[in-house]
Amino acid sequence: MTRVAEAVTRLGPWFHNLHLPDGTETAPDHPLGDFPVIKWRVLAAHLPERLDGWTALDIGCNAGFYSFELARRGARVTAIDVDDHYLDQARWAAREYGLAEAIEFRRMQVYELARSAATYDLVLFLGVFYHLRYPLLGLDIVARRVRRLLAFQTLTTQEMEVQPDTGDRPLDARAALRAPGWPRMAFIERRFAGDPTNWWVPNHAGVLAMLRSSGLKVREQLPHELYVCEPLPAESPDRAPYDYSPELRAAAGLPAD
Repeated sequence: MTRVAEAVTRLGPWFHNLHLPDGTETAPDHPLGDFPVIKWRVLAAHLPERLDGWTALDIGCNAGFYSFELARRGARVTAIDVDDHYLDQARWAAREYGLAEAIEFRRMQVYELARSAATYDLVLFLGVFYHLRYPLLGLDIVARRVRRLLAFQTLTTQEMEVQPDTGDRPLDARAALRAPGWPRMAFIERRFAGDPTNWWVPNHAGVLAMLRSSGLKVREQLPHELYVCEPLPAESPDRAPYDYSPELRAAAGLPAD
C-alpha cells in the first residue's frame, strides 16, 4: 500500500471523493456517484473562471473539495466545519494538492460567523441549511457575509410551484397558506433518510422567499437544488419589511447596537 493509500485509509471514512494527485480516490464507491464532482460540474460554469483577488468562504467544507476548486481559481479561501474528522481530512488533502497556503480551515458553527465583521466575495452554503436547528438565523447570518455571490444548496420537497401573490391577508384567510406554491418548510421531528440532523425540508417557493427575506436574490437556479444568488440593493422592496437586526443580534448572543 502506498503512503497516500495508507493515509486515505487512516483518515477514513470519507464523504467527499477526492481525486488525489497520484490518482488515488478517497471514496470511489460513493453511493451518490462521483460526489461532489457531479455537483461541481453544474455549479462551476456559473462562477467566474478566475477568482484572483477574491475572498471565499466555504461553509460546511467537509473534506475540502469545493475549497480546493476555489483555490485553484485563485481565491483566498476560509473553510469552516464543525467536525474535526473532516477538517483533518481537508488539511491533509490541501497539503497533497499544494494548496495549504491558499486555504485557512477553521472549526466553527455557522452561527459563529455573526461574531465576525468579515465579508467575502463568494460564499458557498451548500448542503448545510437543512441540517441547522435554527435555519433562518443561519441564513440571515450568512447573507450578511456575502459581498458578490452566494451559492446555496438545500434539500427540498421538489415542489416547484410558486404562488404569485403572497401579500397580506386577513387573519381568517388562512386557507391561502395551504395553496400550492405558498412558501413553506416541512419539519422533520426525528430523522429523514436515516439522518437525525435533517431538520427542515423547504419547498422551492420557500427557498426563494427566505433568500429574499435575508437580503438575497436568485440570479440563476440550477439542477441539484442549487441557487446562485447576489445581494439585493438596500432599498429593494423584496427585503424583509422591517429591520430585524436587533432580533438577529440577540439570537446570536451579540450586544445591542
